Amino acid sequence: MNQDGAPLGTVVAADPAVPADPSTLPETAAETSAERPWPLHVLSEKLKAHIERAPAAWVEGQVIELNKRGSMCFVTLRDVDAEISLSLTVWGTVMDRLAVPLERGSRVVARLKADFWVKTGRVSMQAWDIRPVGLGDLLARIERLRQALTAEGLFAASRKRPLPALPHRIGLITGRDSDAEKDVLRNARLRWPAVEFEVRQVAVQGVNAVSQIRSALVELDRMPEVDVIIIARGGGSLEDLLAFSSEDLVRAVSAAATPVVSAIGHEADHPLLDDVADLRASTPTDAAKRVVPDVSEELQRIRQARAQISRSVDQLMSRETERLAHLRSRPVLAQPAGMVSVREEDLVRLRNRSTMAIESAVAREADRVSHLRAHVRSLSPQSTLDRGYAVVQNENREVVRTPDQAPPETLLSIRVSGGKISARSLSGIEPSSSKDQL
Repeated sequence: MNQDGAPLGTVVAADPAVPADPSTLPETAAETSAERPWPLHVLSEKLKAHIERAPAAWVEGQVIELNKRGSMCFVTLRDVDAEISLSLTVWGTVMDRLAVPLERGSRVVARLKADFWVKTGRVSMQAWDIRPVGLGDLLARIERLRQALTAEGLFAASRKRPLPALPHRIGLITGRDSDAEKDVLRNARLRWPAVEFEVRQVAVQGVNAVSQIRSALVELDRMPEVDVIIIARGGGSLEDLLAFSSEDLVRAVSAAATPVVSAIGHEADHPLLDDVADLRASTPTDAAKRVVPDVSEELQRIRQARAQISRSVDQLMSRETERLAHLRSRPVLAQPAGMVSVREEDLVRLRNRSTMAIESAVAREADRVSHLRAHVRSLSPQSTLDRGYAVVQNENREVVRTPDQAPPETLLSIRVSGGKISARSLSGIEPSSSKDQL
């Protein structure tokens, strides 16, 4: 039992007739409990004090609802890139300062501060200042973003990827049932009937445009069969094309591995997507012409190439035929036997000269031999014998040259021209005188 007579654990409500002593109340919300609660007005006052300490902030959005009630105007703003909205309360004095009245769809920046109503416990956003965003402001923001991304190198030419010469499958990101989609499909298939498409229909303006385009881009970029991606949209105002200057979309295109072609609006339109894309096409129709080749033009090029090859082969054959004819007209090929005939005549001439030289040499040597034979014969002993001389030999077959070699009664053999004669020496033979020797 507690001091009030209630069981332990039972919460005893404070007597509403007895006001709470401020000195006994918890200082913070964390210190409150079921036994020591805050009165509701304390919580409301603390919430009001906390909210009032929050500074005012400038925000940007699009007016989607506008309701005037007396001197007050109730406006609903929606984020330009997300599905988030916020209700505002605008005093009449703030609205009166606007040079151009607000309308649904207007893009504005507003200075907001939260306000808490203690009696009702409601939080409302008070707009202390509101300004329409003009085209000049939007262009200035886009230009600042363009300069920042350029400094990062996202628009550098070195990052541009070449398009495939003949894509098999093309990814197309465009609006639902849009003329841009029809233009791309019709013109691409007229140029190359076999081309295939992977189409993703998304919102191309409004708060969902950036997220849907980026999601479709990531999906197509992951498909290996997609060779190139076209992001196409028809023309429109600057506000309509703001999604294609979103930093998130620009960075997504820069990070894609598949080449991306930008075909946004007309020639005069120039969102940031054109700078980061690998190829900028002036219109969706131009994108179809730039991505796929014309089959008739390619066939014509093939015919021209074949004709050029045929002419080159004919010219080569003609040149080689003339070269062969020129080679064949040379004497060595025109009369190949002529070289042999000339050499044959040389051989005959040389052979005749050799024969004559040999015969002359043989004749000379024969004469010389005959002369030597005659000389030898004239000097031979037989020739001497033929002239009447004789050779006398003794019994020892020694040639008798002096009378001493043939004493008396010596048997002698006398060889004369006609034969041999046997004789016997006589005594008293005297040596012959020099007159007899002659």
